[in-house]
Amino acid sequence: MLLRHIPFLKAVALYSFTAFGGPQGHLGMMVKTFVQRRHDVTEEELIDFNAFANMLPGPSSTQTVMLIALKRGGIPLALVTLGLWILPAFIIMSACSFLLLYIDAKALSKNLFSFIQPMSVGFVSYAAIRMMKTSVRHAATWAIMVGSLAATLIIRSPWVFPAVLIAAGSLSNISNRRIPDRLEKPKPIRWLNLWLFAALFIIAGLASELARRGAWEHGRVFNLFENFYRFGTIVFGGGQALLAMMLYQFVNRPLSMGRSTWLSAEQLLTGYGLVQAVPGPVFSVCAFVGGMSMSAYGAGWQVAGCFIATIAIFLPSTLLIFFLFPVYHNLRHHVIIFRALEGINAAVVGIIWASGIVLLQTISTPHFDWSNLVVIAITFCLLQFTRIPAPFIVLGWLLLGWTVHF
Repeated sequence: MLLRHIPFLKAVALYSFTAFGGPQGHLGMMVKTFVQRRHDVTEEELIDFNAFANMLPGPSSTQTVMLIALKRGGIPLALVTLGLWILPAFIIMSACSFLLLYIDAKALSKNLFSFIQPMSVGFVSYAAIRMMKTSVRHAATWAIMVGSLAATLIIRSPWVFPAVLIAAGSLSNISNRRIPDRLEKPKPIRWLNLWLFAALFIIAGLASELARRGAWEHGRVFNLFENFYRFGTIVFGGGQALLAMMLYQFVNRPLSMGRSTWLSAEQLLTGYGLVQAVPGPVFSVCAFVGGMSMSAYGAGWQVAGCFIATIAIFLPSTLLIFFLFPVYHNLRHHVIIFRALEGINAAVVGIIWASGIVLLQTISTPHFDWSNLVVIAITFCLLQFTRIPAPFIVLGWLLLGWTVHF
């Protein structure tokens, strides 16, 4: 069954090697790759998938690309897509946990990847303008988009994303003129995924506590799985919220009375800096943290730590998607959900614009550089007015950064 999806998987693999810029930049590349070039989904479907992903905990761009695969080939294709999507970042960040002493993360980001962040703003702008054409069509949706943009900029909290989407859906239900015009065949709800999600949460917590109290020889493995599974279950707001949780769990909190922490703040922040210069999901920083956390036990356990942390952080959102998306698909034809989607989609566009502004503010601190605006404008024009595939645009900026600084 997967053989007929090989062209799609090739596109995912290429996308995974060139998807820089975090979830905001990833979405722009999805528009170019999966909407315009391959026509795997429509822009309306992509907005819908992204809105659904933003209402769930976990990595939103990973969930969105999985939903594209789920639509095309069901759960088997979605799982293979997940593996291809995280593989490059996993390998790079796992290797970095071994090579930390030989890497200057700041120099790497400033040199080779110097144009990647402004390029990502160009991708964000392109995605936002494209999505405005389909999701922002009248005064009410314009007001929801602007309000969502302002709320996201003012309220710097991970919880702003689900809150804004719920508020936007409620506002768009004020109008009673819109009713669903067609019904699709209901999708079967897989309750096993929900039971497995809950069972793993409970079992991981019990095993972690028993390992801690019993001082098991390699009990840190159980602690590691429980910590990252819990993070994947409750984290909203992407990598920034995940960083705050890891700082508390692995840096500020001691292992036990009188014992040191799992890793230093400098090590964690170095890993977080490195992941900004790596293609793929920001959550791949967990491979680095898992490896560093197990490094005291030797290379074999360090590799195991990379795998355990990565599996644990992506597993909860995967199980939730497989359970909740069929529920969402079946409910969306209810008149209340149908009307809510118009406001939710407009809010997503506002969140995308806000993400681009925040990213621009980040790269303009502490000094504003006009060259960033030039990179943004060139990237946007290449996306808007040419048919150059997104991976080649990314490769071009990488080569230019290498040429200029090396």
